[in-house]
Amino acid sequence: MNPDQYSEIKAWAADYPEGVDYVDFLTRNCTVGHWLAFCRVLWPRFVLERGCVLWDRVYEPAGFDAWYRHLDGDVRRVEATLNRLVVADIIDADETREDDDALEEIAETVGRAWRAALSSAYPDREFEVRVDDTDDGPVVSFVSVGVPGAGTG
Repeated sequence: MNPDQYSEIKAWAADYPEGVDYVDFLTRNCTVGHWLAFCRVLWPRFVLERGCVLWDRVYEPAGFDAWYRHLDGDVRRVEATLNRLVVADIIDADETREDDDALEEIAETVGRAWRAALSSAYPDREFEVRVDDTDDGPVVSFVSVGVPGAGTG
């Protein structure tokens, strides 16, 4: 999806001389804080706990311990349960085809960035990063692949 064709950006650009684009839109509408937060979504930090690689945002020791016990220490299942980003939960969007397409584009981009971030942080480990279309909209998730204790499911 070309961001310059998204209706909000297009309408904003119509009020300016020709030649403004999506970067100009961000420049005028985002603070340093917005940029920093967005960078962390695209390039998250991770926690390694009992063989599980977890998005630092979802790691909370007591919660992790409860899930680890509940899922019998199955690394893959624990990771699959915790390492999820429901894009529509963090982005307020309308139920339109345009917004659905935009959320899908955002989710795909986050997925590509997470693959790179995981590869950089754990070069000797393989991950499956998925973007699934669900009833809640696109969901980005990741699990370790081929890790002892990772189970099959």
